[in-house]
Amino acid sequence: MSMRDEIENRLRAAFAPSELEVVDDSDSHRGHAGHDGRGESHFNVRIRAESFAAQNRVAQHRAIHKALRDVMPKIHALALDVGV
Repeated sequence: MSMRDEIENRLRAAFAPSELEVVDDSDSHRGHAGHDGRGESHFNVRIRAESFAAQNRVAQHRAIHKALRDVMPKIHALALDVGV
């Protein structure tokens, strides 16, 4: 399973989002720190879920990082766009 699919599956299971888009942006970072040439190192996530309604931005990001806790050490960058 690709890292993109792993991230998507974990976020769907944790938050039942109404909208979720996970984009592997690794190719845009060739030659930059954290890109080892294999890809699957930089991701952009857009997620919308009701469970984020009562949380501030820091709590939202912490919840996502918790859901991805064992995946995070395997990637270099995760850009988040979180909302309800």
